[in-house]
Parts: sequence; structure tokens; C-alpha cells
Amino acid sequence: MRPIRSLLIYFAVVFVGGALLAPWLYWLAQWAAGLWPAFSRLAANPFPRFLDRSLLGLALICLWPLLRGAGLRSWREVGFVRQGRPARQILQGFLYGWASLAAVAALALACGANTLVQTHSGSEVFRHLLNATWTAVAVAVLEELVFRGALFGLLRRTVPWPCAAVLSSVVYSAVHFIRHTDSPLPVQWTSGLALLWKILSHHPPLIPAFLTLFVAGSILALSYQRTGALYFSIGLHAGWIFWLKSYRFIFHPTGSHPSFWGSGELIDGWLSSLVLAIIFILLAWQKQPPPPADKRAHSAS
Repeated sequence: MRPIRSLLIYFAVVFVGGALLAPWLYWLAQWAAGLWPAFSRLAANPFPRFLDRSLLGLALICLWPLLRGAGLRSWREVGFVRQGRPARQILQGFLYGWASLAAVAALALACGANTLVQTHSGSEVFRHLLNATWTAVAVAVLEELVFRGALFGLLRRTVPWPCAAVLSSVVYSAVHFIRHTDSPLPVQWTSGLALLWKILSHHPPLIPAFLTLFVAGSILALSYQRTGALYFSIGLHAGWIFWLKSYRFIFHPTGSHPSFWGSGELIDGWLSSLVLAIIFILLAWQKQPPPPADKRAHSAS
């Protein structure tokens, strides 16, 4: 039960500490914007964005103590193993992820649910590609390390890996609703705790956005379990993030049947859930390769 105890302590520190830290980060951004105009864009972000970043930052800071407390003392034990061709696995994952959401966007375009935006200049396109690529890489590496390498990796040491995949995917899906929750002003020192309670007491829209993210987390966990490394999962995740950051830039939703096609978020429609569910089924039906010799995952198959 050592991994479970470590995870409970970890989540208590991250969520309570992050909720208490978020108001101070918000106030710091407002103060900095008053002195330096360059911080105005940062200060203009709503408070839930600060809470989201506060939780993620604290999760990364506390990650190493969590892993050491659970007995994981090397990068190899959280998915960064020396096997095969990591760059090739990342590229393959990226192409799978990119193509899956590209199919959703293309179908929506063909059926008139969105239209192409043709007003961007060459410099705007170049700047967007750089920003979307950087965001995709950074988010994919950080979230895969936290949710698959640490959370899923520790859970499967205690419970069968399918249960660990379900639990980690529920957490993965739930935390993505923080930034989309309204927060009343003015911000007080308890605003972070109040916002977390609001999320817990008011159930998020389970269908279809929560379901889509849950299936995505399950695909990533299954990919990690099957390959024994995080490389394919990182590439897959990066391909999805690239599209999520690019969809509003490339397309303009017409508002036609948003529950099926999704809005500007792309993943909040039934079509995205269906496409990702198909990917999960295809991965699950594939014959599982033998685990690598240096893999040290205490999981039940």
C-alpha cells in the first residue's frame, strides 16, 4: 500500500497547496502588470487559469519526492527506458494523434459544421506553428510524466493495470475542467479552495467532453502499458494538443449541431468521442508484445 499512501499525500499537498497558492500568483500578476505592461496579457487571464497552472506547477515540484517515497528512483521506472528508437516512437504517436483529430476536423468541414479561416498572414501562420508546436511538446511531456509515468505507474503497482488505467484517466479528465470553470471576483485567499469545491459539488458535463478526455487518457495509459515506455504516448498526446491549439486558428465553427461536431474546443462533441473510442478498440485488439527486459512495472496483466 506504500504507493497508494504516497499518492494520497501527494494529491493532498498538490490540491490544497495549489488552491492556496493560486490567489497569490493571481495578485502577483496584477501587481507586475501595473509596473510592466509586458505582463498585461498574463494578468488578463481568468483566475481558473492561475489555479490550473498552480496545480500543475506544484504537481511537478512534488513529483520527485512522490516517486522517491514510492520507491521509484530512476527515469527508467517512470517510462523513459532505453529501448528501440524513441524518436521513431514519438513520431509515430504524433502522426496517429494528429491524424485522428484531423479526421474529425475534415469531416466537420465536409459537412458544413465549420469553415476555413483565410485571413491569416504568413507571419501569423508561422508564429502560430511555433507556439502550437512548443505547447504540444511541453504539455505532452509534462502531463505524460505526471499522469501516466507517475500516477498510472504507481497505481498499477497496487491494483490491476486496467483499474489503474481507469482511475488515472478519471483524474486526468477531471483536472481539465478547472480552467473552464467560472470564478467570481474579487479574488480572495480562499478563492482557490472555493473553486475546487465548486468543481467537486457541481458535476462537470460528463457527456461528451468528460467522456472524450477519459477515453484519451485510457488510450495513453494503454499505449504506455503495451510499449513499456512513454515515447509513443508523448507523441500521441502532442498530436492531439497541436490540433486543440490549432483548431480555432484554422477553422471557424458554424454552430451546426455542436453536440455532435463539437465547438471551438474540438473535443466536446460526440464525433471526437467516437473517433477516440475506435482508436482505443483498435489498440486493445492488437496483440500485446512481450514486455521489455528492463521494464520494472509490478502490474497484473
